[in-house]
Amino acid sequence: MIDSQRWIWIAAGVLLCGLLYLLAPILSPFLIGVLLAYMGDPLVDRLERHKLSRTWGVVVVFALITLILVIMLLVLLPMLGKQLVHLYEMIPQVLDWLQTQALPWIQLQFGLNDGFWHFDQLKSAFSGQMGKTTDIVGSLLSTATASGLALLAWVANLLLIPVVSFYLMRDWDLMLSRLRSLLPRGREGLVVQLFGECHEVLGAFLRGQLLVMLALGVMYATGLMVIGLELGLLIGVLAGLASIVPYLGVVVGVGAAMTAGLFQFGLDPYPLLGIAAVFVVGQMLEGMLLTPLLVGDRIGLHPVAVIFAIMAGGQLFGFTGILLALPVAAVIMVLVRHLHDFYKLSALYGEPVDGSDEPSNPA
Repeated sequence: MIDSQRWIWIAAGVLLCGLLYLLAPILSPFLIGVLLAYMGDPLVDRLERHKLSRTWGVVVVFALITLILVIMLLVLLPMLGKQLVHLYEMIPQVLDWLQTQALPWIQLQFGLNDGFWHFDQLKSAFSGQMGKTTDIVGSLLSTATASGLALLAWVANLLLIPVVSFYLMRDWDLMLSRLRSLLPRGREGLVVQLFGECHEVLGAFLRGQLLVMLALGVMYATGLMVIGLELGLLIGVLAGLASIVPYLGVVVGVGAAMTAGLFQFGLDPYPLLGIAAVFVVGQMLEGMLLTPLLVGDRIGLHPVAVIFAIMAGGQLFGFTGILLALPVAAVIMVLVRHLHDFYKLSALYGEPVDGSDEPSNPA
């Protein structure tokens, strides 16, 4: 690549980053629509292979997504709302336990002074807030409706998502074909190969890992509710969502479930052993069945890289950056892998011609 072409690509990259930064407030519905279209395209392709038209395939997929959302709205959200209210009401009891049992034990073990942490002020402040706010949902709605324009913008973005995803899903293959036709003829094979590898990594993560998250959330929530844990559904959903990073879900789930179990069951060992068994069985199923079947070994994104990508995207571009974090990380990982291969083949990495790396002594 000559210098003029290199500077053109650098300028294009800088311009793209600037546009993303300026347009970040309106990009969220479009990015969510692209994500839904990307995940739904394989289902539509499969329906097309069964002699269904592209448009009707998209309609069927949308009907399935709508059914899942309706079930969540009618069944899961009210249950989660009740458990959130219950958790909100339990916090003063948690503060009491910390003040009367946990902190005295810590003070005795480490020889700390009396009143080393003023929990009375925190408890009184929280109790006063609870007295003022008895309806969490009503408080959230009143805050959301304080600005009519903000509420209208939020509703418009929400309604825009299915419209964008429908048209993108319907024209997905056509758009990819047109983009491929615009590639430079001499570099088409290399670009298609790179995008194919990015698609493999990103598809394995998004489709596979999201299915693993869903399965783990269902298993954790069902198991904890069978045991009788009052916050079982909430903790199971939280652990399933945290499973987007491998092993983070089980750490979050065990910590939250054990804490809730201690407050509900005390030191009774059987419920606590049951909680531990739920997560042990979930991890065994994930390692032996779910991850090999749904994700495989193609993902290549290290858990630390996933965490860093999400946090960096959120810091740089907000919610839009979070949506872009994993696709960008997948592309960077593929490019770094190829740069690593080029470096291994380069003269910089190779051995000296004479097989010796020591300079010769002058005569």
